[in-house]
Amino acid sequence: MDQARAGLILALIACGAEPVQPTPTVDAGEPEVRRLDLPFATAVESTELGEGAGFGEEDVVLGPPRARSEHQGSMDVLSLGHGGEIVLSFAPRVIVDGEGDDLIVFENAFLAQNGEVFAEPGSVALSEDGTTWHAFDCDPDNGEGCAGQSPSKAFDPTQPLSIERCGGDGFDLAELGLTEARFVKITDRGSDRTAPSAGFDLDAVGLIHHR
Repeated sequence: MDQARAGLILALIACGAEPVQPTPTVDAGEPEVRRLDLPFATAVESTELGEGAGFGEEDVVLGPPRARSEHQGSMDVLSLGHGGEIVLSFAPRVIVDGEGDDLIVFENAFLAQNGEVFAEPGSVALSEDGTTWHAFDCDPDNGEGCAGQSPSKAFDPTQPLSIERCGGDGFDLAELGLTEARFVKITDRGSDRTAPSAGFDLDAVGLIHHR
């Protein structure tokens, strides 16, 4: 997320883009709720930040996404830097293969008033043991198969997690021939090197199917 992009977010807010506010019955911002009671990442296993990183802290990627609407990208993110990567775990939960997408990756992509989506590509890989990785195909030139392509919507913790309700980019274990996974690795595949917010800006990773 470069400075121009952050400035555009603020400009859209100033121009009157109204966020859709969730009406949760629990406070999704409380650490114990964000990390344990909802099906999102609970721990950062490792990070290797790339050139131009520096925006955000590791723990902001734990718990649900913080975007207020698809027109306002979240600022509650960790910028990975050019070529940077992060590994997340979800204990005590395990990602399992169900019908359709099994997990959602939330970046701070947002929809501008002209209809253009400001997006940054990141590749997604899954692992059962944290050592052997299975990566989804990601074409950074057109964004196909990558995370960071779709805006997030306002998150309501009282509703089931889904692409339709929450936005973000979905991934299906079946595409990799997996029945379950415990770890998710996200690697920046973009070209942005503008410090301190270069690269993929991770907001959250949520689980649709898990045990």
